[in-house]
Amino acid sequence: MAVKLRLLRMGKKKQPFYRIVAIDSRKRRDGKYLEKIGHYNPLRKPAEIIIDKEKALKWLDRGAIPTDTVKSFLSQDGLLMEWDLRKKGFDEERITSELKKWETIQLENQKRIEAESAMKKREADKEMERQARELAKQQEAEAKARESEKQEEEPSGEAPEEEAVAEKSQEDTISQEEKQE
Repeated sequence: MAVKLRLLRMGKKKQPFYRIVAIDSRKRRDGKYLEKIGHYNPLRKPAEIIIDKEKALKWLDRGAIPTDTVKSFLSQDGLLMEWDLRKKGFDEERITSELKKWETIQLENQKRIEAESAMKKREADKEMERQARELAKQQEAEAKARESEKQEEEPSGEAPEEEAVAEKSQEDTISQEEKQE
């Protein structure tokens, strides 16, 4: 009997929840399983992955083959590394020291990834500020262009007003001359 460590889907429609189980490879996805090893909830942020270490190592020692997804979950928790070290015959002290090294490397990687994402965010913010400044400059240039167009249009529009003012001043001078006579 070929045993696999795989996901068993549970939950409602559009609300998936998975159990990580040891199951006969010939059984259907949601069929009867041998043992529950853990669960995976993709709806939580970050996704919740709980694996019983002892059960997983027991099934791996018995020859169970994990699917790609379950294999990635096991490697995220360091269980595949621990299983590999046990398979190679290392003693418990060496296994724990190697796992501590692995954990520190994982923490450093996570810090590096967080720093990179923060840097990318800062760069994106700077880019947005630059684009906003360019847009403001562009809008200011357009406003100046509109004002200059209005000023160019106004002198032609001012000529009739000037003529009206000139006519009024001529009328005033004529009326003043009539008063004097």
